[in-house]
Amino acid sequence: MYIAIDIGGTKTLVAVIDGKGKIIEEQKFPTPKSYDDFIKELSGTVAKLSTNEFRAFCVAAPGKLDRKHGIGIAFGNLPWEKVHIQEDLEHIVDAPGIIENDAKLAALAEAHALKKKYNKVLYVTISTGIGGGLIIDGIIDHDFEDIEIGQLLLEHNGRLKRWEDFASGRAIVEHFGKRASEITEKQDWYIISRNIAIGLIDIIATLTPDVIIIGGGVGTHLEKFKPQLDERLKAYDNPMINIPPIVQAQHPEEAVIYGCYQLIKQHYGKASK
Repeated sequence: MYIAIDIGGTKTLVAVIDGKGKIIEEQKFPTPKSYDDFIKELSGTVAKLSTNEFRAFCVAAPGKLDRKHGIGIAFGNLPWEKVHIQEDLEHIVDAPGIIENDAKLAALAEAHALKKKYNKVLYVTISTGIGGGLIIDGIIDHDFEDIEIGQLLLEHNGRLKRWEDFASGRAIVEHFGKRASEITEKQDWYIISRNIAIGLIDIIATLTPDVIIIGGGVGTHLEKFKPQLDERLKAYDNPMINIPPIVQAQHPEEAVIYGCYQLIKQHYGKASK
């Protein structure tokens, strides 16, 4: 068996996965603000699982990582800094493990689902913030493993702003006073799609992906604004830039967990039970 731990700013998901990639058990708990409290909560959660023998684990963390030494350098909305999370989890799980950025793991899972059609896949998650990952031939591209596309500085209303400050789920709430799930007006979706397109076209020109997968909370509503998004991207079309297909994520809720499974397989092979 494998164990995957998806650390979110508000909740942490712990999942047990068998050798065929099937999730057989899940536990959730609110993510404590204190790292020490998190380790205690995680230890208690793992102890309650019906399975207690694992071949390997993967922990998905937001923010910046030192993968070589298993250290979480910064965690975005969580006030943790330079924590030896891989070593701490090895003691809890009693198995070897790896750490990876959560958006990169979601990208890995979604790219795997399309591996027969596309080799170079860009995953963009639009939720509270904006993140993403580039997958080439089924592998997280190490040249862009620390890419933070939400931090792109772009012109918006005559000012340079971070992309996620005007195009993320948080920005939608700040601008419209409602969540993406509550928006019904076509004109509002046009504004949202325009703001998303501004960042996407820069990424397309830089990374030249074969396909772009949109995930995250806002991404679950892609069908509501895809025509407007396609229209805005087409306006940037020219012989030097090929606009790739835009598709919706297939596993918006558990993509990170499935990405953990794919990464563990690449490092440790399939589980024996």
